[in-house]
Amino acid sequence: MAGGSVTAGSGLFKFLNPRRRPQSTDIQAAVMWGVAATTGALWIVQPFNWLKKTFLEKPQAEEK
Repeated sequence: MAGGSVTAGSGLFKFLNPRRRPQSTDIQAAVMWGVAATTGALWIVQPFNWLKKTFLEKPQAEEK
């Protein structure tokens, strides 16, 4: 690069004030909260029978 070091995705938040731009720790925290929310939702709902029936079991052929 001819003009110096440019980080990947720096243009994405270029319109924001440098003090207001999300830092890597902010992004990591958002991802971790998303994982925690998804895990909690799966724990509460527990759709494992539906997932098994929908994706793992083969439909039975109709017998006459």
